[in-house]
Amino acid sequence: MAGLNKVMLIGNLGRDPEMRYTANGTAVANFSIACNRTYTDREGQRQENTEWVRIVCFARRAEVAGQYLQRGSQIFVEGRLQTRSWEDQQGQTRYMTEVVADNFEFLGSRGGGGGGDFGGGGGGGSWQDEPSDIGGGPDAGDLPFE
Repeated sequence: MAGLNKVMLIGNLGRDPEMRYTANGTAVANFSIACNRTYTDREGQRQENTEWVRIVCFARRAEVAGQYLQRGSQIFVEGRLQTRSWEDQQGQTRYMTEVVADNFEFLGSRGGGGGGDFGGGGGGGSWQDEPSDIGGGPDAGDLPFE
């Protein structure tokens, strides 16, 4: 049986996307989202946990993220986990796990209100590559930056 590597997250951007370009001109956007979870502990106290998740997207998807997303934007991200490694200045191997976004959807205006920051008054929009480009983008090992 084949494996499954699928991630679906809803969260708010902690800062504006960071845009870069590979040596061949492919756009790359990096940003982190805060995913909140509320639960009741064993003592009956309400607890909140925030998990920060790094997101990377490529090509046209990255350009859209760089143009429309900003700190506080709430989005739904669908993609796959990827871990990459590199050697730091001290010669130590470092690892980073991130979500490579296959598509994302704008869920509302900045701060989670209901508005239309991303076109139309419906409070959201979506963006997904054409089927021939889904899963596209270089593997992390092909990227010239950390």
